[in-house]
Parts: sequence; structure tokens; C-alpha cells
Amino acid sequence: MSTAVYEPKHTALLIVDPYNDFMSEGGSMYAITKPTADSVGFYQNMRKLIPAARSAGIQVFIVPHHRTRKTDFDNWLHVNPIQVQTKGRNAFGVDTWGGELHPEFGPRPGDVIALEHWAQNGFANTDLDAQLKQHNIQKIVLVGFIANSCVESTARFGMELGYHVTLIKDATAAFDFEGMTAANVNAKLYAHATLTTDEFMPVLPAATDSEVLAPALTSKN
Repeated sequence: MSTAVYEPKHTALLIVDPYNDFMSEGGSMYAITKPTADSVGFYQNMRKLIPAARSAGIQVFIVPHHRTRKTDFDNWLHVNPIQVQTKGRNAFGVDTWGGELHPEFGPRPGDVIALEHWAQNGFANTDLDAQLKQHNIQKIVLVGFIANSCVESTARFGMELGYHVTLIKDATAAFDFEGMTAANVNAKLYAHATLTTDEFMPVLPAATDSEVLAPALTSKN
């Protein structure tokens, strides 16, 4: 079996778009993502995985979506339908509760908060790649929203940039089950490892360990 070494000093956990609008009851996109989140135990898994990663000494990066402003996309040549919808519902609105980072799944002191991405790719027009390189990160582990949108786009480009990419497939959710299926199918094309939380947790190093072997084969669906 192929394996990968998850060393805390070279591994980062990327939490994508941990906003109240996604992750808190009453958020503008909480209800629509809840069925897929519940189907994989998203919230329970996040509550296990994030503290374990912190305890293991893995650097946490917050990868936030652009927060909506009234002037967004004024005079833009090409605004896509999702951007129009996001602005229309004022998702992640500046100076709104929904645009605040979730108190449980958002940043803690010592985390790195990347610049906001405008569309779906956490690397595009942000400092994420520079921040990862400055922290000597070689392997990225992705969780958060949306499975077949920002998580997938960020993971795909991370692979293109030369990072080892791990997806935690039950610590992400989507707007519908078709999106979840698409994300899992597409992951086979670019991810080095696609694991469940229960598969990933045992291979997290203890705080005193320097490295640990982890499965790097895509797990069964």
C-alpha cells in the first residue's frame, strides 16, 4: 500500500469558508447544506478532527470566501450566476453575523487567516500559497464548504502547485447530494488521499511525535 508521512511541521489543516452563514443555525445557507452535512456527520466530525489536529501541532489555516459588499461586481465584465446569487442573499455580508467566522470552527490564536477568495479557488488572488510556503507546508488537508466548489477548487489548484492533497470527505458538505457525489468522483483525479475522519484520526501524530505514516490511497466510497 502506498503511504504518506504527515509531519506536523509540514502539514496544514485548511478550513474552507467557516462562516456563520454556512455553519450556524439561522445562517443563510445552513438549512440548504444541512441534509448533506447530516448525512456524513459533518459537524460531529469537525468537532473531533479540528481539536485533534491542533493537539498534534498541525498548523491551521482559515481559507475564507470574499465577504459581500454592496459595491461587489459593479462594472465587472463577467459575473457568474453563483456570484450574483451570493450577493443577492448578502451571504457572508460585511458587518453581519452571517459574515463572521464561526466561533467553534473558525480561527484560534496562532492560526493563519488567508486573504479572502473572490470565487471558489482559495489560492486565486490571495496569499494562501505564499503563507503555506513561508510556513514550510508541503501537505494540505481540506475540510469545510462547499465540497464540489471551494473545497474542490482549492484542492485541485493545490495539487497543481505541488502540494500533497488530502480530502476529509465526511468533514465537508454541499448544496445537494449530486454535489457530494461529484466531489467524491472528481477527487480521484487530483487528490493524493481521500479519507474519512475515522481513517484520518488514528494517523494524526501525538504531540511528541515527529512523523506518522498514513494511508494515501483513495478509500472506498
